[in-house]
Amino acid sequence: MSLNAKNIFDKSAQDRLMAAIRLAEANTSGEIRVHIEDYSRSDVLARTRYLFTKLGMHQTVAHNGVLIYVAVKDHQVAIFGDAGIDAVVEPDFWELEIALLIEYFKKGDYIGGLELAIAKVGEKLKVYFPHQGEADQNELSDEISMG
Repeated sequence: MSLNAKNIFDKSAQDRLMAAIRLAEANTSGEIRVHIEDYSRSDVLARTRYLFTKLGMHQTVAHNGVLIYVAVKDHQVAIFGDAGIDAVVEPDFWELEIALLIEYFKKGDYIGGLELAIAKVGEKLKVYFPHQGEADQNELSDEISMG
């Protein structure tokens, strides 16, 4: 079986990632999404920014959406946070999570790496964007988008 997005991220894997997102978002008003495809089709950060907008992630009230992007066959990952996050964090805010993803992906543990990175992103978002109790709404789908 060839290594590609569809066979790595089957329904069971996507369900695990959605559960990780829900758990991470339980402690923050931030919104986390994951997009997976085989090829990035352009510079990885440019592609991530494009998808961030295409997925409507820039429309959250606090501008606190985060997109974790994976291009399986290109061996590329990126994490992009909206303007509300960029305004309060240091420039290399996502570097540890990107390194973590790369470490897990090198071992072939795509799902485990993403689950852990999602949890770590949630922990970081909680510091700057704590959960707002009953007033907090899930503004974005937790579904994994595939390209």
